[in-house]
Amino acid sequence: MNIEDAKKIIQNEELENYCLFCNETSNVGVVVIEKGDREWRVYTNDERVAKTGKKSYKEECEALMDFIERLRGDKAIRKYLKR
Repeated sequence: MNIEDAKKIIQNEELENYCLFCNETSNVGVVVIEKGDREWRVYTNDERVAKTGKKSYKEECEALMDFIERLRGDKAIRKYLKR
């Protein structure tokens, strides 16, 4: 998976609440992916805007797959809570 694949999935599946390589990551409940010097990091901001579930990856494709899976999980939870 590459960044363009991830963007297509996000659009096609109408995924929300994410920060895709952006500078501002202080929103609550947002799934974040960011690039460091030698790694990609994926995490979620909790209600205190603390980074939870933080994982680091050496390969961009692995980080993007985790990012998309977290977004899908977020969508499923939001759908369940609307019931």
